[in-house]
Amino acid sequence: MKVLYCTSEAAPFAATGGLADVAGSLPQELRLRLVGCRVVMPLYQDIPQSLRGGMKFVTSLSVPVAWRRQYCGVFEAHEGGVIYYFIDNQYYFKRHGLYGHYDDAERFAFFSRAVIEMLPYLDFKPDVIHCNDWQTALVPVYYSVFYAEKDWFRGIKTVLTIHNIQYQGKYGRELIEDVLGTPQSATPLLEYGNCVNLLKGGIECANRVTTVSPTYAQEILDPWFSYGLEGILRERKWKLSGILNGIDVNLYNPETDPNLYAGYTAEDFSGKAANKTELQKRLKLERKADAPLIGMVTRLVPQKGLDLVRETLDGILQNSGAQFVLLGSGDWDYEDFFKNMQAKYPGRLCACFGFIPELSHKIYAASDVFLMPSKSEPCGLAQMIALRYGAIPVVRETGGLKDSVQDSGDGKGNGFTFRSYDSGDMYGAVVRALKGYENREGWNILIQRAMACDFSWGRSAKEYIRLYRDLIKNG
Repeated sequence: MKVLYCTSEAAPFAATGGLADVAGSLPQELRLRLVGCRVVMPLYQDIPQSLRGGMKFVTSLSVPVAWRRQYCGVFEAHEGGVIYYFIDNQYYFKRHGLYGHYDDAERFAFFSRAVIEMLPYLDFKPDVIHCNDWQTALVPVYYSVFYAEKDWFRGIKTVLTIHNIQYQGKYGRELIEDVLGTPQSATPLLEYGNCVNLLKGGIECANRVTTVSPTYAQEILDPWFSYGLEGILRERKWKLSGILNGIDVNLYNPETDPNLYAGYTAEDFSGKAANKTELQKRLKLERKADAPLIGMVTRLVPQKGLDLVRETLDGILQNSGAQFVLLGSGDWDYEDFFKNMQAKYPGRLCACFGFIPELSHKIYAASDVFLMPSKSEPCGLAQMIALRYGAIPVVRETGGLKDSVQDSGDGKGNGFTFRSYDSGDMYGAVVRALKGYENREGWNILIQRAMACDFSWGRSAKEYIRLYRDLIKNG
């Protein structure tokens, strides 16, 4: 089986979010399971020179972009046992930043067309092209419209994964003639809600559509989650499924993590206490070993449930001996709130702003409780990392949070959950967690249970392989 993984970003080459982590990890796991998986992405200017040095030129070709043609260079590199192809065009990709440019629609239309056009020049004909988000959603569209009936291309299947349905690639209708170059007969595939919607086109044309968790696959059928796409998703429900993302268990390994003050394992997690003590010193918190430490590592945006935290944090700190640590960046009003709370609770609350990977690892390791009360969360990785480090998550039952964290009230779960997006419900779940922390014997059992959870990419890769095989066999 051969799979071409088509993505707008991939670690370690270029990254802005979780998609890069997926594209950097999943293909490696597929390769370990004897799937011939290769990755294709744009050759951005932001790719470090240290990684460009290992690239070699493969070929060049001319790619149609509506009524004109553009140069396309193809380069190849090897990383983690996986072959990566890079689509080169300096006009589109020699600029700082991966996204947010005025001509993003044209940039990724070119990229999507180039992905298919380059295939006959390679020694690699995929059985499946696996696309991701709106930036590559035109690949299934172009394949269906221009290539499906051509001899060399016949039989290739397409999969589209939606990582966050909020971002859809919506543009004016003039895009069809000026940029996309699709025939008039294909216009209904792309039009939706009085505009061109690239993600909608991919949903229409892909053989299978996946999301990054089973619960999110169900949630996006609901208008509250779907950002206007519930109609087309309900019509295509038969091709929709959810597969939970994984994490890099080598990068996030409390036994070997070089960012920690002390390593530890599920069998002996005494080092967790040392991490807590040292983090308290660094962040100028009161050095109290028995004070439960609540941690958050998050973007400071409404989607992450910060409104619930704002409504309840006073009550949590006033009615318990807990400490609170936050790392994140985002909306200024949330930053102001946490700055004010830090001034109000010196020695008990510390808010750190920015993207600081080494500190995030230290917070996971030091925290007793990890708070993640998201309004919506397609998959979420922080709760999986927290579990790996023995920080017991308190989460709202949405998306991947629901699929990865089960309430421990039944004596079998790995965290504490609440259902409604309501500050009182969140407060109740935090109180239950703090109460559980007082029972040291039971809490230690919960830590062991949490650290034993398997969120490796190997588990996810097996599910993708089943999907690919079913698609190839049954169409």
